[in-house]
Amino acid sequence: MAYISMGEAHRRITDFLNRFSDAVSSQDGSSLKRLLSLSSDSPFLLSLADSLNVFQDSGRLIKQFDKYAQYGEIIVPLFRSLQNYRLGHLVDSYQSFEKSANAFIQEFRNWESAWALDALYVIAYEIRVLAERADRELVSMGKNPEKLKGAGSFLMKAFGVLALGTVHLCRSVIRSIETARIFDFEEFPVRDKVTYMYYTGRLEVFNENFPAADHKLSYALTHCNPHSEANIRMILKYLIPVKLSIGILPKFSLLQKYNLLEYSNVVQALKRGDLRLLRQALQEHEDRFLRSGVYLVLEKLELQVYQRLIKKIYIIQKLKDPSKAHQIKLEVIVKALKWLEMDMDVDEVECIMSILIYKNLVKGYFAHKSKVVVLSKQDPFPKLNGKPVNS
Repeated sequence: MAYISMGEAHRRITDFLNRFSDAVSSQDGSSLKRLLSLSSDSPFLLSLADSLNVFQDSGRLIKQFDKYAQYGEIIVPLFRSLQNYRLGHLVDSYQSFEKSANAFIQEFRNWESAWALDALYVIAYEIRVLAERADRELVSMGKNPEKLKGAGSFLMKAFGVLALGTVHLCRSVIRSIETARIFDFEEFPVRDKVTYMYYTGRLEVFNENFPAADHKLSYALTHCNPHSEANIRMILKYLIPVKLSIGILPKFSLLQKYNLLEYSNVVQALKRGDLRLLRQALQEHEDRFLRSGVYLVLEKLELQVYQRLIKKIYIIQKLKDPSKAHQIKLEVIVKALKWLEMDMDVDEVECIMSILIYKNLVKGYFAHKSKVVVLSKQDPFPKLNGKPVNS
């Protein structure tokens, strides 16, 4: 450490205080985060640490001016943390930084916009890094490493401020965010909005709220960095099943580009009305679909496959005898399913047709005595038009 005069130390400390105050007053999150990044070993912060070890009365300097004093609970322990970090006293550095971080969270709650989000990210990162280093120091002294556990408690507080938790807590947490309206959603950085819409979109998939899932995941896809192919793939992994559930099929080129070929046979099954192919695809990729949480969504596509099969039978009959195309015998459907190696009797097929009619996938009625489905002559196979099959 080079020699620093008392006057120079005073000047450097005042410079930091002015930068901190200016960053907050101008809501400059980018500048503020650089003032909090201890582990970056930036020359500015290292020289500040040296100055603090020369000029020992920084607390009095902070109290002298209101523009510094109002942030004293953040800055005073931050200075102590920086001093100890420079001296290699990592446990003491962590403990002081934790006090500063807790004070920062309290202040963050009072700010009326999300401008300091980047600074909060840095604090969350720093507290983890310092905790890991402090624990190594404790182990070297034969003591119990406990600081990383403490850092976890802090991160939960930070999480509580921004708020997204585990699946079973998400509903209440999201409700708190959306009703509190502390921040305007559009004030957040694009990457954060994309992340939020991605995870809440996944939650809507879990809750089978497909219109909301479609909206949120589509937002995430539209605003995602086009060069972040891994992130686009993550979004599509959930958006594709949602789109399928509302009757929108992706192109094969899209599946190929983002390596999502596990969906290719699912799409083909929907196009062909091939129930056997759908079940084979679900069985082949069962583990992957279960891990993603989309298996049940894909399994429910069976009704759309049945609809497509009935539509193909209708088209074939229309070519043979247009006047009787709208009358489909259940036996014909049974034969088509047997051709697909799906062994069902007339009663099972009648049950399936009842469900299709009930869910408005097929318009028509049963002639029970003759075991015939009589289709509507106008629009017998309604399109989903972006709406899910009623559950």
